[in-house]
Amino acid sequence: MPLPNDHTQRRLAAIFAADMVGYSRLMEIDEESVIARQKAHRVDLIDPSIARYNGRIVKLMGDGMLVEFPSVVDAVRCAIEVQKGMQKGMQEREAGVADSERICYRVGINLGDIVIDGDDILGDGVNVAARLEGLAMPGGICISDVVHQSVAGKIDTIFEDLGGQKVKNFERPIRAYRILTETGSRGAVAASTSGAAATVKPSIAVLAFQNMSGDPEQEYFSDGIAEDIITGLSQISDLVVIARNSSFSYKGQQVDLRRVGEELGVRYVLEGSVRRGGDRVRVTGQLIDAATGGHVWADRFDGTLDDIFALQDDITAKVLSAVGTEITQAEVKRARSERTADVAAWDLYLRALPFYEQVDGAGHAEVKRLLAKAIEIDPGFSSAHAILSLSYVQAAFHAWEASAAEAIAQAKVSGLMAVSLDQSNPLGHAALGSLQMFSAQPDLSTKSLGRALEFNPNFSAAYGHLANSLAFQGRTVEALEAVQKAQRGSPRDPARYLWYVGTMNAYFASAEYEHCVEAADKAIQMRPNFYGAHYISGAALALLGRIEEAGDRVRTACELNPRLTVANTARNPMFVRADDVSRLLKGLELAGTPA
Repeated sequence: MPLPNDHTQRRLAAIFAADMVGYSRLMEIDEESVIARQKAHRVDLIDPSIARYNGRIVKLMGDGMLVEFPSVVDAVRCAIEVQKGMQKGMQEREAGVADSERICYRVGINLGDIVIDGDDILGDGVNVAARLEGLAMPGGICISDVVHQSVAGKIDTIFEDLGGQKVKNFERPIRAYRILTETGSRGAVAASTSGAAATVKPSIAVLAFQNMSGDPEQEYFSDGIAEDIITGLSQISDLVVIARNSSFSYKGQQVDLRRVGEELGVRYVLEGSVRRGGDRVRVTGQLIDAATGGHVWADRFDGTLDDIFALQDDITAKVLSAVGTEITQAEVKRARSERTADVAAWDLYLRALPFYEQVDGAGHAEVKRLLAKAIEIDPGFSSAHAILSLSYVQAAFHAWEASAAEAIAQAKVSGLMAVSLDQSNPLGHAALGSLQMFSAQPDLSTKSLGRALEFNPNFSAAYGHLANSLAFQGRTVEALEAVQKAQRGSPRDPARYLWYVGTMNAYFASAEYEHCVEAADKAIQMRPNFYGAHYISGAALALLGRIEEAGDRVRTACELNPRLTVANTARNPMFVRADDVSRLLKGLELAGTPA
């Protein structure tokens, strides 16, 4: 029977969405050159590749294209060929062009149901591809979970699981994968793509351990046990470990561990409980295969408070053994070297952590009080000095101390002390990196945060700070890669607004103002009172010609921080490159920022 004339036509297709990185900025620099080079890329490389893999160009935009493929394998192969060809072409067609002005593309690929509208295609399948394109690195390819399932084992390449990604206009996270080709945009290839990274690493999330002590005030202790295990696991380079802020977001909820695995993008989930009575401690743990819901390992550990560190290391070693990571007990202990040997000092440190997470003046005061006691008991407790330094950095930024200069000075003393006490403590290097970033020393900050990540390759917060440091230096590709690693390590982090800020700064540095505003919107949605997101996006909106919106954002920023003026920003713009600073100040002036 023929279908009614008004029946919506649909079909399953692979959708390939691509756009040019920094199109508006490049057009502003040299419009005729960009148009000519873009046309050459299409004629010589892109269009022939699409035809070779049976693709159909649905439509062209000034900065990109939408392509339909009948085969998802062909779509991915085409994307890889195009991106590798673009990289090779840098040494040929664009040999005389400055790195910052060379053309490169992002590509997103999805497999889904599309709606046919004449020669155009519409629907969620197309929208997801467009969002994936926005998640891709410059010169990179980002694919959906269904594409990964369809091509894994059929294409000789490496996939990096980015976990569930929150994107605009989609309520549920989209699980995304990045394709790691042999070469990357502008020669920027992540070190993680070489050598052992070709093998998929085991991945794990450690949920908050349940407090079985019958005393709500012991909650900090059960959290501390789980957090210490996370810290120990995180410093093993052969394991992907989700950060505490994401895995603890399920605390107090009855959750399906298979759903947890899906949302966090992990294979294994560790859950447990702690019972503390007097000097006795009982810790139970069970490791779950999130794909099946089945138990991999379960055990119970009994001891005294004096045994607690040995118990934690025992759990860590058994978990590593269960997931197939070859490591000895001695290596576990070396990875945990920054921990104090004094249980009383450690207990005070654990009590201080929830107050540090409050991010307010009252919490800062408690952090100072508790850590002063911990350091009095054990002056060599590196991590206590590190958290104290980080708290003072926040105090300077949020004006919790009478003098911001004195807070920065104290942060420096504590940060340097943390590193001098233990050169291998990632928290100490991260504290210094955070301080240096807010002290307008992004180059030093990058080095310190790099050291933190050497010792803890799963340190999501360090990746978040690193993204901003790199963005301020104009190292956009590396900054966006750091953001993706932060998001992969902690996709549900309550503080992930800072990663959107890193994305915002990176896109401002590359003059991709639409992407800059989109990232700022996400940061503002999570933290409406963070003035920096209003301020930078106000400048970006002004440079897009949206002056009224820009003025609203800048006014909000100035209400939140009355010290914001064009003159003050010029004295400490955070951005390093003269062009970035000039554009920032111009945007702020256009938006009506007080002089």
